[in-house]
Amino acid sequence: MENLSINLLAITLFVLFVLSAFFSSSETSMMALNRYRLNHLAKEGHRGAKLAKKLLDKPDQLLGLILFGNNLVNISAASIATVIGIKLYGEAGIAIATIVLTVLVLIFAEVAPKTIAALYPEAVAFPAAYILTFLGKILFPFVWLINLLANTLLSLFNINPDATDAAPLTREELRSVVLEAGNMIPMRHQKMLISILDLENVIVDDIMVPRSEIVGIDLNDSPDDIIDQITNFQHTRLPVFIDNIDNIKGILHIRKFSRILSTKEQFEAEDIISQLDEPYFVPMGTPLHSQLRFFQKQKLRLGLVVDEYGDIQGIVAMEDILEEIVGEFTTDLQTYSPDIHYQEDGSTLIDGSAMLRDINKQLQWDLPIDGPKTLNGLILENLEHIPESGTSLKINNYMLEILQSADNAVKKVRAEKLPADTDNNKD
Repeated sequence: MENLSINLLAITLFVLFVLSAFFSSSETSMMALNRYRLNHLAKEGHRGAKLAKKLLDKPDQLLGLILFGNNLVNISAASIATVIGIKLYGEAGIAIATIVLTVLVLIFAEVAPKTIAALYPEAVAFPAAYILTFLGKILFPFVWLINLLANTLLSLFNINPDATDAAPLTREELRSVVLEAGNMIPMRHQKMLISILDLENVIVDDIMVPRSEIVGIDLNDSPDDIIDQITNFQHTRLPVFIDNIDNIKGILHIRKFSRILSTKEQFEAEDIISQLDEPYFVPMGTPLHSQLRFFQKQKLRLGLVVDEYGDIQGIVAMEDILEEIVGEFTTDLQTYSPDIHYQEDGSTLIDGSAMLRDINKQLQWDLPIDGPKTLNGLILENLEHIPESGTSLKINNYMLEILQSADNAVKKVRAEKLPADTDNNKD
């Protein structure tokens, strides 16, 4: 009879160990769930995810339920283990039961189940959500009372248990999520997502075609010159002006010019002016994400960038912004920028008017872009004077040799990336 009693107590103790492991793993898995994935699965109709989300919406009640159950079974297990110890070893059985039970609880009811739950939170939490939901209804009076007492105590310290941290991901946190997605998001898509996040840090000044490189139609040119220019132009929209870009008249769509040629053998400046769209002006410093929205709202594709005095400083197109997101629309590196020319000796000839962002993007360099926007501006900022041909300087890890200077500007530069251990020298 004595042996039967001990066997029943041992079976009961084993069941309590299983229950303790369940509550321990449930607590860890519920708290380890990815909330964004949980919300997604719940919206997709996953039953376990819905139940888990409902439980997590009230974390104080969930923790109260789990801890109530866990402490109940652990205390019960301690009592039964003590009884077994006394029956087997007398008074010495109390110490023996305490030591043995502590080891067994730590290994089989705490560390092991919590480790599994942390590694596979969904596999543990979703099935557990069914059981916890059921227990929550049965044990509601006890859990409610425990939470009432606990929340009253927390209120004394000005802590509101209902104020859960529901802050959304910051841009940098979202960037980390994208970069750590691994094979779940293809590399090309990762780059596009990162580029979208970076739009807020890039302004139109960084990608605009500078004033000196704007190509347009001068109405003072002859009809043959205008036709030749339009025929060889790569884009569908052209600024139209008289004498210079400051006297802008509008934007011409090539399709509209074709209509003029289809109705007249000879055309005049007035014929072109009648087909022009109003020029759209963009203030310098406008963030790209804002400009993209403006382009969409106004249903426009081209804008003239102006400074605070209203002077035209460059031109920006919808295509330029899209290339910041999806990358260049061409796979020929030589056609990325006409200002960059590769040399057989490994160096690169770069026009002084080349944009630093274009240089960095095409050559995979990291020239500083937080100041001047062009290579000429970067060199002048570092030297603080107009350099003569043959002058060399080192910026970061790049050696720049001025090959040609004219009209108060650097026109041509030979650039080369140096080994990382090269000393800083400036001539």
